[in-house]
Amino acid sequence: MLPTSVSPYIDSTRIDSKELASAQQVVANISHSFESKVVGQARLRETLLISLMTGGHVLLESVPGLAKTTAAQTLADSVSALFHRIQCTPDLLPSDIVGTQIYDAAKGSFVTQLGPVHANIVLLDEINRSSAKTQSAMLEAMQERQTTIGGHVHLLPQPFMVMATQNPIEQEGTYQLPEAQMDRFMLKDVLDYPSPVEEAEVIRRIDAGVFLAESTPQAVASLDQVRALQATARKVYLDPSLVTYIVGLVYVTRHAGAYIDPSLAKLIEFGASPRASIAFTQAARALALLRGRDHVIPEDIKALAERVLRHRIILGFEAVAENIRVETVIAAIVDSVQTP
Repeated sequence: MLPTSVSPYIDSTRIDSKELASAQQVVANISHSFESKVVGQARLRETLLISLMTGGHVLLESVPGLAKTTAAQTLADSVSALFHRIQCTPDLLPSDIVGTQIYDAAKGSFVTQLGPVHANIVLLDEINRSSAKTQSAMLEAMQERQTTIGGHVHLLPQPFMVMATQNPIEQEGTYQLPEAQMDRFMLKDVLDYPSPVEEAEVIRRIDAGVFLAESTPQAVASLDQVRALQATARKVYLDPSLVTYIVGLVYVTRHAGAYIDPSLAKLIEFGASPRASIAFTQAARALALLRGRDHVIPEDIKALAERVLRHRIILGFEAVAENIRVETVIAAIVDSVQTP
């Protein structure tokens, strides 16, 4: 049975007009800096900004050459963030990511060398090429915002976000991501090819030297401003009726047989966990702020449905055999829950 209501709560930390205007200005500055180097990819920009504003992590799936690395680097440059890129390979070790202890002969003791995960924005390129052991090394960093090296805990810098990519067309030498790790990603986005006009613009910018190292854009926001933006996003108003709507969407993923076409419901092996509801609430607040509002509306939640659910709904082999995409199932779930 779908939930009908949730207990109302008192929101005493509403956003004032000055705070909203300041957040809009910071977002506009970052967006302009992003667009100066990344052509098109408006949804990717939105997804990365949501992740930055919530402290969540993003999984990106696309064929090579669609500016994923450029996007992550540009976002980091725009906010004065420390950026590290990790190229995942089958022989990558956990210590290559989190760090290790090295013996210093001069001092006669071990010293800790922090790994590349100790950065504000971390790009895990082709994460599915790393082994399960190495993938699991990221779980503590992603969930607990810390690493443990030689029994000592090292906190990660704040803000911290992981942007992982995977290539869907080249499966040799890859390892399927465990469902437990997939669930740690707040959003999963699937990128498409640029339009002919956008592709021509990419070539024009290459000829103009836009992508040369010396043309790195100046930072337009500080990390303190990013942390302030995160605090503002947490204060965006989410009505109790929308919380009920979110919980209803996630509930249907677990009991689809009673709400959507049986031919689609039978394809779902496992529904989404409570992390999906949490991701919906956090991401919807950030999206509302991106769109210049201090409150969430149902359209914000619907706009995020695919990105929140596509990696959390596990389909069986019949879906592959019948060539039914998870987005088709998500659309049916959204249609089955009444909009408040």
